[in-house]
Amino acid sequence: MDAEQSRLRREQRRREQRRRRAFALAALVAVVAIALLIAVVVGSGGSSRAKRPSDASRGSAAHTARSRSRTAPASGIATVRVGPAGHEAVPILMYHVIAAPPAGAPFPGLYVEPALFAAQMQALKDAGWHAVTPDQVASSWREGTPLGAGKPIVLSFDNGYQSQYTQALPVLKRLGWVGEENIQLSGLPPSQGGLLQRQIRGMVAAGWELDTQGFSHADLITLDAAALHYEVAVARQTLRRRFHVPVDWFCYPSGHYDATVIAAVKAAGYAGSTTVVPGWAHREDDPYRLHRLRVLGGTSPQALLSQIAAVRGGPPAPASYTGA
Repeated sequence: MDAEQSRLRREQRRREQRRRRAFALAALVAVVAIALLIAVVVGSGGSSRAKRPSDASRGSAAHTARSRSRTAPASGIATVRVGPAGHEAVPILMYHVIAAPPAGAPFPGLYVEPALFAAQMQALKDAGWHAVTPDQVASSWREGTPLGAGKPIVLSFDNGYQSQYTQALPVLKRLGWVGEENIQLSGLPPSQGGLLQRQIRGMVAAGWELDTQGFSHADLITLDAAALHYEVAVARQTLRRRFHVPVDWFCYPSGHYDATVIAAVKAAGYAGSTTVVPGWAHREDDPYRLHRLRVLGGTSPQALLSQIAAVRGGPPAPASYTGA
């Protein structure tokens, strides 16, 4: 019996050793599997993060945004810091009609002939400039998104003249550049040289940023609260719904604004707004009073370069501007 009991105990010990080895092997396999899973998840997340700067740049350039992180918190898009916040001042040029002025035009200075416009753009490129959008500038100032090599400049086009599509768009396309269209929704029909909706969509598809001057280019400082809301907030809502873009920037018609107008623009969710006060746009400026540079008809390419250089550090925009 003692021998039999001894044999049984040995057999029991061997079974227990086999169970322990099996358990240890299973635990090792589980640990390795968990480690591999963690490596895959972390690697995938790192890849997404690595792509974020180029995706943000590409999206802004194509105005994808703009997903377009290009908005301030008012737009409801979370801020994701890519690098140190940028501080680069950026000039914003202001164009209107890209055509020769017709006889008797009341404001001939608003007309820049197509050949001259093309020469201006080539001169800018030769001088090291490249076109960006307001959304890209804001993203650089807020999140550190790179603005690309060279000197960034914004090319803004007011009102929504058809020549901006037929004349300016092809020139910028050849350079690989984009513009900003500050469209007004009424008061400039196609019969008067206004953009067609399909042309607006073509500009958006080409990477242009669509922003607005409101519904009718009204003098905003003269309006009551309801009319001001319509011109500022409803205009943005209409464009966002119609063209599926953020419309994050407002352009004061004729540059007129006061504290009430600025408050309405903020309440409508715009990230900022532009004036006609000469100067460059600076990160330290009030984003609802950014400077621009008006390009008048007959401005030579060299004169344009000199105009840009002359006002880099202009004074702050006034608290209100009535055109007086």
